[in-house]
This record gives sequence, structure tokens and C-alpha cells, in this order.
Amino acid sequence: MRVIEAEMVREATIYITEVDRQRLEKLVEIAGERDPMAGYENLRRLEQELERAETVAPKGVPGDVITMRSKVRLRDLNTGEEMVYTLVFPVEANYEEGKISVLAPVGTAMLGYRRGDVIEWEVPSGVRRLKVEEVLYQPESQGDYHL
Repeated sequence: MRVIEAEMVREATIYITEVDRQRLEKLVEIAGERDPMAGYENLRRLEQELERAETVAPKGVPGDVITMRSKVRLRDLNTGEEMVYTLVFPVEANYEEGKISVLAPVGTAMLGYRRGDVIEWEVPSGVRRLKVEEVLYQPESQGDYHL
């Protein structure tokens, strides 16, 4: 995944809270033990994102960073369509309610990015580019550290 900034492509610094890192690492471990081949590619992508993420204390995460259970407004740069998603753990996912699993490709892509970043990743139909227009709700900025 890359972030587009003007004409340059750069790897964005992504941020993850200590609590989210612990929960997500456990999720990857358990999912891999239950069925090593199920969702392998999504688990691998999530592991890669966790490896490159900068870990911060929940109270220290900037308010415009997408953390677990953040609600965000994104704009598809290819179509102009705007969408609102809440990034959740797999058991909480409900597409009709806009709750996207962190193991879904768009969920993995969103984690740790900030308002203004453009997220780019490969999908079967080509490259998808979404701009983070606004973080509507972030648990940590509201003092909700233990959801």
C-alpha cells in the first residue's frame, strides 16, 4: 500500500495503538492456527502493516489517525464516490451498517492512515485509490481506550 502525495509516491508512516497491536497480533495468530490457508493473503497483508506501523500509546495517537473502531469518510479518487466506514474486528463486521473488518482488503488498507492520506492498493479489477477525507470518530480521541 502506498500513499500518493502530489506527484510523488511514498510509504506513509502508519500509527497503531499498543492495545490494537496486541489484539490484532492475537487475531492473526488465532486465525492462522484455526485454518492456515483461510484468508491467508489478508492475514499476510495485515501482518505486513503491523510490522511497519509505529506503535503509540492510546493517549498519544493523533486524532486524525484511523484506529480500530474509528469511523471515517473516504472518497474514491477513481469514481468520486464518498463512503463512510467504521473499522472493526471480524466478529463485528456488518457491511450494511458500514462496519468493515480489518481483515477485508479495504479494512487492512485503512488501518493507521491519517486524514489527507491517499491509500492505494491492488484489487482484482486494478488499483483502488481512496482519500481519507475525515476521521469522524476515533475512540482514543474521545477517551474510549478499552472498547
